[in-house]
Formats: sequence, C-alpha cells, structure tokens
Amino acid sequence: MKKTIIVMPVANEEDTMGGILDEILALPYDNLYIYPVVDSYSKDRTEEIIREKASKSDKVRCIFYKESRGVISCYLEGFRRALEDGAEQILEMDGGGSHLPSEIPQFLQRMEEGYDCVWGSRFMEGGSMRQQPLYRRILSQGGTFLANLVLGTKLKDMTSGFEGFQRKVLESMNLDKFLSTGHMYQTEMRFYCRKLQTIEVPIHYVGTASSLKSSSVAEALRLLFKLKKNESRVMYQE
Repeated sequence: MKKTIIVMPVANEEDTMGGILDEILALPYDNLYIYPVVDSYSKDRTEEIIREKASKSDKVRCIFYKESRGVISCYLEGFRRALEDGAEQILEMDGGGSHLPSEIPQFLQRMEEGYDCVWGSRFMEGGSMRQQPLYRRILSQGGTFLANLVLGTKLKDMTSGFEGFQRKVLESMNLDKFLSTGHMYQTEMRFYCRKLQTIEVPIHYVGTASSLKSSSVAEALRLLFKLKKNESRVMYQE
C-alpha cells in the first residue's frame, strides 16, 4: 500500500481519542499513519493523550496548530503536513467517533484501485446516519440536493467529512484560497473535484451532541453561490 496519512482534527475528545487511535493502529497496514491536529480550542487531555500515543508509536504524530481559525483550517494544515511528509494518499476523518475506523479499508481499497477521490456517503445504499435528530438529517440531505442543483454535481452526500484523496489532488489546489471555514468545506471540496475520477462508498455515521447554528446555515447558503467564481483561485492551471 502507498504511504497513507489520516488527517484528523480533534478538540475536547479525551473520552474517545485513545480508543480511536488504538482502533486505527490495530488495522493491518504497515504504511498507514495518523496525524491528529489539535488547537487551543481543546481544553481537556486530548493533546496529552495523542502525545502519549505518539511516544509509543511512530505511526502517530501530534500536530498543534497555533494559527488555527477553526476545524477547517486544521484540516487544511493537516493536508499540508501530510504532503510535506511524503503522503501518497490522504484520508480525512473525524476524531470524535462519528466516523468508524473499521470503514477505513474501503477507502484505501478504492484509492489503490486508482480513484482520485473517495467520498463517504451516509445516504447511498448501505450507508446510515445514527443518533442524529431529524432536523440534522433533513439539513444534510436538503443541502446535498441544493448543492447538486446549483453546482451541477451528482453525489448522494455533499457534506460528509469522511473522504480520501490521491496526493496529486491536493497538490493541484491552493489550499489557502478555500472560502469555507465551516460546514460548507466538504461541499466546496467536492465541487472542485467534480471532474476527477471519484466514487462514493457507504459509511455509518454516528452522531454527536453538537448543534448546528442558524448562522452556519446562512453562511453555507451564501458561499454556495460563490464557489464557481472561486474555482479559478483554488485550482492551479496545468
């Protein structure tokens, strides 16, 4: 398997962090590494737990991003570090238990088959969304429908944060020019990658207690209509 780095922004996840890392480390891959990205928003023992794991395994590297402006900037910084460290494939997932480590193999398999991007989908056949209030499901599916309509994409899930990329995909982007700082990031990424060889795979999403502010929804709608104009700023010309 090609060198693969999992980028995982985390904050205040001391209850789940150790278990998640152990589950990933137990997978039967010699060339799979984990880069949890933590910032000053995290106030509990999350960073300490990661550093303890890193001291015992060269497969774990703790990244503290002091310039963080939120979870999306942590994702993008994780991508930069992964590229710097020679990752040939990059996997993005949540570190709080919403994404199951047991589903990582299907992403790796599809990337090894040559797909440029592999998108986790909660809404395709075989996928599911558990422990989430009905309004969150409606917002996620409604957002996917609207994004497909406006952007011309044809995906089952435009907002899932479980996804994989070949190195060349992220190298073709100016990561500093992304517009989104919140929930629209996943949609923005899928839009820029729409012309590549991509595939969706079913995932079982386990919800958390986090809430979605109305201001976040309004911001997502505002950005949705700016993505086409921003594409030329993000994608490097060949």
